[in-house]
Amino acid sequence: MRLSTVILPVHRWAEGKKIWRRAEELGFHTAYTYDHLSWRTFRDEPWFGAVPTLTAAAAATERIRLGTLVTSPNFRHPVTLAKELVTMDDVSGGRLTVGIGAGGVGFDATAMGQQAWSPKERAERFEEFLPLLDRLLTQDATTEAGTYYSAVEARNIPGCLQRPRVPFYVAATGPRGLRLAAEYGQGWVTYGDPRGPADVPVEQAPAVIAGQLEKLAAACAAQGRDPAGLEKVLLQGSTAEKPLSSLDAFVDWAGRYRELGITELVIHWPVPDSVFAADLAVFERIATEGLAQLG
Repeated sequence: MRLSTVILPVHRWAEGKKIWRRAEELGFHTAYTYDHLSWRTFRDEPWFGAVPTLTAAAAATERIRLGTLVTSPNFRHPVTLAKELVTMDDVSGGRLTVGIGAGGVGFDATAMGQQAWSPKERAERFEEFLPLLDRLLTQDATTEAGTYYSAVEARNIPGCLQRPRVPFYVAATGPRGLRLAAEYGQGWVTYGDPRGPADVPVEQAPAVIAGQLEKLAAACAAQGRDPAGLEKVLLQGSTAEKPLSSLDAFVDWAGRYRELGITELVIHWPVPDSVFAADLAVFERIATEGLAQLG
């Protein structure tokens, strides 16, 4: 099992670069950030762009993997996103992971003046978005006409350092998304019950993930793929569970999900006076000792 972190893009870079470097020092496998224009309770607080932040983090670090968790079609187009991903992969020396999903109904959904898409349209768009992004990242030139997304002689030379392309970690719980994860993903991401993870009683939270893992395995079987070939990533912070309250609490939590088959846990870097407030000393102890305590 691996342990990673999410560093929200809320810090001016003079302070932010210290956090990304500290994440590397603590031994996290990957440091992700959210790809939003603004987000929930941080709506009226500082919030910086994911792509410049990750590019700066790539220049400020040497070993830790970096990634989005997650990007989406809400305000992205495959052609421009592909160019940015190729660039970030190059700057990072091949350390980029692309968490990607269908998007939601938050502020990003209407920030560009569009009407919020229905769940059906989000799913349809993602079914075009992800395969086109895959082709853009694996071909020198791509031309394709779609219902929602098109490319005309779109060039991506020299392509990704990682071959055949940067890994996709697909966030999905519904049948369409799980099929895409099985077909295109190198990893799969969940944060709990998408209908309201915080409303699920703590003792029932692992059963939700177990059910999702069963559906993922079925989607892989339909694609003729061994689900063992996908990383299974659990993003902490949305459920009522409190694994960052102490080292023992983390070990108990991590052990439950390791038994289910989760291969990577992602915990939020503490942000004071927010929903992600936590004791930094406890957090750093979890980073350095947590997985070792699992045995």
